[in-house]
Amino acid sequence: MALSRVCWARAALWGSAVPPGPYVARKLQFVRSGLAWGAPRSSKLHVTPKTDVKSLISYVATKTKVIHEKYHRFLGRHFPRFYVLYTIFMKGLQMLWADAKKARRIKTNMWKHNVKFHQLSYREMEHLRQMQRGTHPSKHDILALRECFSDHPLGMNQLQALQMRALSRAMLLTPYLPSVLLRHRLKTHTTVIHQLDQALAKLGIGQLTAQEVKSACYLRGLNSTHIAEERCRTWLGEWLQISCSLKDAELSLLLHSVVLLSINYTGTGR
Repeated sequence: MALSRVCWARAALWGSAVPPGPYVARKLQFVRSGLAWGAPRSSKLHVTPKTDVKSLISYVATKTKVIHEKYHRFLGRHFPRFYVLYTIFMKGLQMLWADAKKARRIKTNMWKHNVKFHQLSYREMEHLRQMQRGTHPSKHDILALRECFSDHPLGMNQLQALQMRALSRAMLLTPYLPSVLLRHRLKTHTTVIHQLDQALAKLGIGQLTAQEVKSACYLRGLNSTHIAEERCRTWLGEWLQISCSLKDAELSLLLHSVVLLSINYTGTGR
């Protein structure tokens, strides 16, 4: 082995073509490979930015849930009667929206697949029957609640995240945003509709074409696909009477009217 090293050193100095021994050749090959590959990689795990974002979202969601629970306990402790009414109203609104959404899905499937009422399953028939038995609120019923929607807890600035998500779905807007952005977008959207209502009231519904009437109803939460044009004009007239009677501080009622005024409206006489 010593002789091989001497030969290799002499070849390097004198430029001799004498090859090194097999052991030296293997060792040199290993060293060259190590230099080509670079330093060995660290075995430590690196936390990706996605992991940090998920942790932050989870933390914010947990804190928001805790604050929401504390808020409900505060209302229940200091304002028990009001809290009962508030809870009943919110749960009723959520159940009403869920029932209306299910009924709309059933009717859409009936229309797509040309299914008659008697061809539905028992539960679907019963659900539609119960929804049709419900009463459609009049403009006087809705306007009588205007004071409840101008301040806490149903004012625009006091709406909870759960309420804003439900209202965003009703307005065909994505609900998957932070509460601050949801509130800002709902305010902007409702204000624009209110301004459109005032302009439409000056123009007159009679000046709109059939397609414009359908589009206007759809924008305000009414699925006008299977409703006659005359009934759509009647509904739009009721909406305008409500909208033009509200002040800017009461626009939360207009936002909720997307649900209240379109529920159980079948396009037939009352």
